[in-house]
Amino acid sequence: MSRTIEPTTARYQESLDRYLRFWNTSASSEGDDPASGVFTDEVRYCAPIGVLTGRRALIDFRERFLQHMETVAFRARREPEIHHGHARLLWRLDARGEEFATGTDVLAFGHDGRIGTVTTFLDKAPEGFDPDAHEHG
Repeated sequence: MSRTIEPTTARYQESLDRYLRFWNTSASSEGDDPASGVFTDEVRYCAPIGVLTGRRALIDFRERFLQHMETVAFRARREPEIHHGHARLLWRLDARGEEFATGTDVLAFGHDGRIGTVTTFLDKAPEGFDPDAHEHG
């Protein structure tokens, strides 16, 4: 019987720390692929606004959001819960110094500890957010 050896919880925590930094840092202040140490090549990001596939799609989405919002801070509302290659991260997003939205991300890690899937739920949507105005799939 063989046993799969998974990265330690510390490795997952490191990936979560990088995940938070990814959402808080523009590409201009990082290298060519700021998501390479965070996400698998074909990461799948499922959110009320739609489904994105691949690191490049996430980078582009983040850049458009940062350009639109100017100043944002994405941070954990409490210590993430981690077990069996998954994590639940409760987050808060501040824009222009005020709370913009809160949510919960459920993340699945790949064998190397990078994030392969993100499923985002809005706990408190931004003011005026219309979930029916976005593509669902």
